[in-house]
Amino acid sequence: MFLTLFDPESIIAFMIFAVPAAAIIGGITAGVVRTLGRQRLVELAHRERIAAIERGIDPAKLPPLPGLGDDELYGGTWAQRAKHRAQGLMVAGLITTFAGVGLSTIGLLMYGPHPREPVWAIGLIPAFVGVALLLSAWLVWPRNGQKHSPAGS
Repeated sequence: MFLTLFDPESIIAFMIFAVPAAAIIGGITAGVVRTLGRQRLVELAHRERIAAIERGIDPAKLPPLPGLGDDELYGGTWAQRAKHRAQGLMVAGLITTFAGVGLSTIGLLMYGPHPREPVWAIGLIPAFVGVALLLSAWLVWPRNGQKHSPAGS
């Protein structure tokens, strides 16, 4: 039983399921942390506003309250938000592409080019996902004459 845990086939099978599971758990955790951070920011702004009103400051002179939308976080204009989104896609694409290339290289170095066991091919999926992310970053990058969203959003 102990030897089967450290068998190369067992490790590869574990890694096949561990990488997507870690990505899903990390994505969900990042979303929860982001939402909690936004909520906390709005809550603190409300408390600050209430304290200022209790001290007798005119509410019209206070800055507007932050919202929970993306407009407050990524800049007010559509072009700034689009550029931020494209930069995020580009960074994710570069990381994923090089992770796929790294997995293929590790597979080649560890097992060599076996015709019956192409272990190097395990890096092709992340590499192609990375290339797709880079392509989508290029597609959504705001162009020179583009001032607003073509869909009106």
